Amino acid sequence: MENYLDFIKNKIKNNISIEQIVVTDNSHKHTRHKFFDKNKYHLHLDIKSEFLKLEPRITAHRRITKILEEELKKKIHALEINIR
Repeated sequence: MENYLDFIKNKIKNNISIEQIVVTDNSHKHTRHKFFDKNKYHLHLDIKSEFLKLEPRITAHRRITKILEEELKKKIHALEINIR
């Protein structure tokens, strides 16, 4: 699992100018949800990026989700993004 989180971190780093990123797996908090799938992740991204801060919030979030488009289809069930 740690490798997958590193993969997500590196994929974002390679596509956007960021100073820092922390990827947290919060899947364990959702095990009782109706549509919980143990094969999909609930991730929280904490991103420090002057580049993304210059954009409107929705644009920055769309940029991140576009980068992770394939992962969102296959391995990520939920994605929380915090940009600072």
